[in-house]
Amino acid sequence: MMDHKELAAAACRGDEEAFYSLVTEHRRRLYAIAYSYLHNESDALEVLQETVYRAWMKCGKLKHSEAFVPWLIRILINCCVDEQKRKKRMVPVEEVRSQEMAAEMVSDSKLDLEQALSRMKPKYRHVLILKYYQDMTIADIAKILDCPEGTVKTRLHQGLKLLRQKIEPGGAIFHV
Repeated sequence: MMDHKELAAAACRGDEEAFYSLVTEHRRRLYAIAYSYLHNESDALEVLQETVYRAWMKCGKLKHSEAFVPWLIRILINCCVDEQKRKKRMVPVEEVRSQEMAAEMVSDSKLDLEQALSRMKPKYRHVLILKYYQDMTIADIAKILDCPEGTVKTRLHQGLKLLRQKIEPGGAIFHV
């Protein structure tokens, strides 16, 4: 059995089984990230499928195969952002109704937090989601977002500060 680096190198050379093994090994983590961005099972699965397709098509161009998983997560995040943009342009009537029903069932504080996160700049939202929804380390987040660890720490600190400003002590969102 090949180790992780060997699998990644083989996948980047076009080995379908190695690529499948890597994606399968990380499927739950990838799905959890997609779901934390999209809050919908079918959208998360669709974005995951698009991510795997894009990764397979571009895998041969990956220069450092040891960075396969962070690269895959970065593709996933980009697909999630694309889907969020697409959803903003088009909201079906059924989804509006289902969101209204879901809003009644979910606690107000969670909804307030998700609304506040969705209104943040992506650079802050990405680090907060990866750190607190996916429990990733600063080092992992830095690899995925391709930026220094110090930048990740700064964005986490600033993001939390902005989040506190957006949500008042009672849990309601400020509309400034």
